[in-house]
Amino acid sequence: MHNGAIMAPLSRVFVAVCLVGCAVIAAASERLEKVEPQAATAAEWLEKVPAIRRRMEEVMGPLPGDDRRVPLEVEVTSDEALPGYRRRKLTYTAEVGDRVPAWLLTPNASGAEGDRRLPAMLCLHQTNAIGKDEPVGLGGLPNLHYAHELASRGYVCLVPDYPRFGEYRWADELAETRYASGSMKAVWNNIRGVDLLESLPEVDGDKIGVIGHSLGGHNAIFTAAFEPRLKAVVSSCGFTPFPDYFSGNLAGWTSRTYMPRIRDMFGNDPARVPFDFPEVIAGLAPRGFFANAPTDDDNFAVAGVRRAFAAAEPIYGLFSARDHLVLVTPDAEHDFPPAQREEAYAWLARMLAVPPAHSGGKE
Repeated sequence: MHNGAIMAPLSRVFVAVCLVGCAVIAAASERLEKVEPQAATAAEWLEKVPAIRRRMEEVMGPLPGDDRRVPLEVEVTSDEALPGYRRRKLTYTAEVGDRVPAWLLTPNASGAEGDRRLPAMLCLHQTNAIGKDEPVGLGGLPNLHYAHELASRGYVCLVPDYPRFGEYRWADELAETRYASGSMKAVWNNIRGVDLLESLPEVDGDKIGVIGHSLGGHNAIFTAAFEPRLKAVVSSCGFTPFPDYFSGNLAGWTSRTYMPRIRDMFGNDPARVPFDFPEVIAGLAPRGFFANAPTDDDNFAVAGVRRAFAAAEPIYGLFSARDHLVLVTPDAEHDFPPAQREEAYAWLARMLAVPPAHSGGKE
């Protein structure tokens, strides 16, 4: 047998081994990146961010394309003047066949102030039966009335229901045929909510942020990961890296309303889930990110939150934006205490360059 006849199969084997080896190295690199984001320059990091979104889509399903971006067709069902702002209940079209219930809070303005466009906030609720009503102050916990408080400070606030909470009856047919997760459906609804805010003449489209607690806290993070128009993110009790969530027991993430692929495709194994919060937070850089992580939160372990911040901080440093990344850890349980809300509001005013006359007023 000629040497060439021997070498050809060996060459093919060598190439195959190299390809497998490269795939293994790439997979190992991705596993490292999700907990320890790495880049030498800001430009290098920005090139990596789309891959983070793709890994999120492996778990949540694909982000809808612009073909789903139909007219909003806003319908107002109630309108009430309150001290400091106007409160309207409305629905808007997220996509064909689906309308999202929401509150819209619009601060009062007159004279010269009325000629100034206002900052805006997307305000996302926690897990509860009343959904959007809690952030606007219509029940629930006073510490979570942040939409009411922000509207009183001069922010236009849109407060939507999460799928299957409050008044939002997300149809099973839509859930089964269009989305792999409630998380991605909520992201899309929120993106359409940003469309709504941008369409309002009183809103400054360059000064839109997002705030949420618990479910709303990670809903805020996920939405900002896919929506660059959100310039500042406040997440209260919203996350910890997956290995730190109930010691790696991810069952709480796997309902149809959240991310069932964590169970069905990745076996509830944190090591197999393609993305994690350290890289997602780093992917927000240089936009502002503020987290409230109480030391006694029994859902989202503060030790994991600290590790996520430690991992994201060098990436923010590449943008000379370490001060855009803020973590507060009050001695509290799963809550958003008054002092930390005040810190968050002051930080938002700085991130969105809100004039003092708008940011300092209280309810």
